[in-house]
Amino acid sequence: MKAWTLAARPKGMPRTEDFALIEQDLPELAEGQVRVANRWLSVDPYMRGRMNDTKSYVPPFQLGEPMQGGAIGEVIESRAEGIAVGTMVSHMAGWRDEAVLPAAHVQPLPDLAVDPQAFLGQFGMPGMTAYYGLLQVADAKPGDTVFVSAAAGAVGSTVVQIAKAKGMTVIGSAGGPDKGEWVRKLGADAVIDYKAGRSVAEALGEAAPDGIDVYFDNVGGDHLDAALAHARPQARFAICGMIDVYNDAKPTSLKYLARLIGNRVRIQGFIVSDFKDHAGFYRDMGAILGEGRLQREETVFEGLDKTPAAFLALFSGGNTGKMLVKL
Repeated sequence: MKAWTLAARPKGMPRTEDFALIEQDLPELAEGQVRVANRWLSVDPYMRGRMNDTKSYVPPFQLGEPMQGGAIGEVIESRAEGIAVGTMVSHMAGWRDEAVLPAAHVQPLPDLAVDPQAFLGQFGMPGMTAYYGLLQVADAKPGDTVFVSAAAGAVGSTVVQIAKAKGMTVIGSAGGPDKGEWVRKLGADAVIDYKAGRSVAEALGEAAPDGIDVYFDNVGGDHLDAALAHARPQARFAICGMIDVYNDAKPTSLKYLARLIGNRVRIQGFIVSDFKDHAGFYRDMGAILGEGRLQREETVFEGLDKTPAAFLALFSGGNTGKMLVKL
């Protein structure tokens, strides 16, 4: 197989020189294993944290070893009962073209009327992050006003659509007029262009003069400050990610942090793996899909050799919707 590895641990923003394409022989299949040819790879902002040699909720990538990430592939050889050749599966052996895996490490794709790569986006980890973060962590309810940062990304765009399907008012933040227009098409009631030169706090105050009930955070930084500045009493914040600080040790300012005391604001970080039972997710999202209320965009890089470039583009706003690599 061919696979990407870390040649060096990045300092600040990763560079192409920090990655190396390696080749490794794959073993013969043992009983209970499958050989998968990857068709789609996912690159996600959380992967930046795994490039540091620090303890976290997932182990760091090891120098010289194949990296990992979400992938969709086709089973091309099987010694596993119940998984036939030709089965499309999701798994975590991404950043490579092929993998040999135990059957327990692959999941046949659910029977839903979507393209296979959607299970790396709206019907995969990003969609589950949006669903559980909004409805369980933030406990969002019909009638709430919801502020979503990175609303044109894979997670944020799904938050916008779930919130609208559940009867909420949605304010999304996106960078540039094209992304903003797409977020409006998803149903957002107002859109903040954080690249327009105004402070996010000022723009949010105009979009939500009565404040917000829920903040879904993908960014941190000035977006988190703005949400604190306009939080209503009993507001709930679901902290999914902080891409603003992934490549910079500089902490977010939190200059409005004292507002959480008087307004009893609840701020909770979460990891999507906290939620194990996905039957309700597929049932609910399938219903929203059946109502014609789910749209998705994908930014696709072609070829295994483009995987690092696709990953790096996440940090410069190079994606609308889910960032994918097609093999």
